[in-house]
Amino acid sequence: MNQTERKPDWLRIKARQSEQFDETARRLSCRGLNTICVSGKCPNLKECWSAGTATFMILGDICTRSCKFCATRTGRPLPPDLYEPVKIADAVQEMKLKHCVLTSVDRDDLPDGGAAFWAETIRTIRKSNPNTTIEVLIPDFDGREDLLNLVFEARPDILGHNLETVKRLTPEVRSKAKYVTSLEVIRLASRAGLTTKSGIMAGLGETSDEIEQTMDDLREAGCHIFTMGQYLRPSLQHLPVDSFMHPETFTRFKQMALRKGFKAAECGPLVRSSYHASEAFNSMKNE
Repeated sequence: MNQTERKPDWLRIKARQSEQFDETARRLSCRGLNTICVSGKCPNLKECWSAGTATFMILGDICTRSCKFCATRTGRPLPPDLYEPVKIADAVQEMKLKHCVLTSVDRDDLPDGGAAFWAETIRTIRKSNPNTTIEVLIPDFDGREDLLNLVFEARPDILGHNLETVKRLTPEVRSKAKYVTSLEVIRLASRAGLTTKSGIMAGLGETSDEIEQTMDDLREAGCHIFTMGQYLRPSLQHLPVDSFMHPETFTRFKQMALRKGFKAAECGPLVRSSYHASEAFNSMKNE
């Protein structure tokens, strides 16, 4: 398919913008905060910002990796903003977030990959927002257990790390990350007693059997929450969409994930890692 890929009706997003959207944008802008909503060209941006939520992206907006699916800029990042943890904690408080979601660019340029900064951000948010649950979507830190433990010890309520795609397609889709390394991140987090979350994209050429095998691999690693959404091509420089999965097929995979023992699953065309994150967390707690 080319960049003029004709999206099916179920992917035609109606613009939903409100006064709350403008207020969310103002709060983020006045503190100079980055979000994956903008950086990743998320299709749910208007819906989430209009609901007063956003996914914060720490450690800048320039990634040291160049994955073939991701819209985030690649290049040489600027030094981390040492005031960023406090800025985010203040924004969480002002926005009255009950569930805060954080992600980051990869920072392979830093000796610890940004792990200590991650831990400081989590602790800073919790100190001024003790009743807010914190969900993180972290890089792989090259699978280094010492660096991962820095984040684990900050005790986020949910520790997320995405496989992004099935094992066969990983070398084509991800620039540096490895399937087995990402599974090990989930395994180590689960062993550390954390609630873990991972997800993949549909429409990159994977088969149904490969999706099921990925679920099995994640369950074996101790993953608790599974997500799957439709891949959408950000630009001509990114991988083309191989296919569009029908909503009913997404529903079947969600049912499969729950049968396999995931405590929660979100599968749908517009699902992203942080989409309806608080709902998935609450549904798991209420089991």
